Amino acid sequence: MSISEFSLIERYFAAHRFRRPDVALGIGDDCALLLPPADQQLAVTADTLVAGVHFFADADPQGVGHKALAVNLSDLAAMGATPAWAMLALTLPQAREEWLAAFCQGLFTLADRHGVQLIGGDTTHGPTTIITIQVHGFVPLGQALRRDGAKPGDGLYVTGTPGDAGLALAAAFGKATVAAGHEGYIRARLERPEPRIAESLTLRGIASAAIDVSDGLAQDLGHILERSRVGARLEVERLPLSPALAASLDREAAVATALTGGDDYELCFTVPPERTLQLESSVARWICRCTRIGVVTTEPGLRLTRADGSAFDLQRLGYDHFDG
Repeated sequence: MSISEFSLIERYFAAHRFRRPDVALGIGDDCALLLPPADQQLAVTADTLVAGVHFFADADPQGVGHKALAVNLSDLAAMGATPAWAMLALTLPQAREEWLAAFCQGLFTLADRHGVQLIGGDTTHGPTTIITIQVHGFVPLGQALRRDGAKPGDGLYVTGTPGDAGLALAAAFGKATVAAGHEGYIRARLERPEPRIAESLTLRGIASAAIDVSDGLAQDLGHILERSRVGARLEVERLPLSPALAASLDREAAVATALTGGDDYELCFTVPPERTLQLESSVARWICRCTRIGVVTTEPGLRLTRADGSAFDLQRLGYDHFDG
């Protein structure tokens, strides 16, 4: 069943009851009116998901709603920012109420969990489903995690188990088979990534640089190295492979997937040696794994090494929106 644009906005977006005290005026006017804290920097990011490119056209709309917000919250996590507000631009071929209800359930369940209020946006008709979300967060002055602070000697770390979403994508395209009993876990890692917000907030004052892993660990780490004008040695034997990934692929393929698979939305970050004990104290309270996988070096570039010191070669570093 279709619904008019203004009824859609009122029923599915404006009616959501979560309200933040720093929103003077939200959905329903030409602009939102906001009250950012005076002692905080405003962190702003946006991501677009396109049906048939970033999610399958017949994907569970609840998962699509979750992921559309999660990928943006992951950017805030990479900066050590506390989420606050979101704007949504939604293009739909048709406004089906069943799809919208499920989409909003996924979107708002995650938004409420992280204290995010939807403050406005736009809805329009188009040939395919396109979801653009812009999120805003706060970070204390001078405490933002950035890509340009890594120094030689810093430890190199990653959260969670990268490569799981890459395995799910490979399986969806018939290029891999997920081991029996792991299908649900792998699918959830692709469709419902968990932004590492709580973990990132504890990295303020500890991490020297950070990035979220969206296009592949090797490729995204390369952005830190480029911005920081350093290199890194990553020891592939240290990569934290999930039981699902290890059971589904041989060791070489599993490592390659962990290095190049996109859509993980884990954090990759660097920590100076003198802050290692602080990191260990923080990690003890995390709900996800944190693994040291290498070290920042003076020599430029990323070197992938095996336990015996030999090089591990990759055919590609990660995902590129305009490659092929």
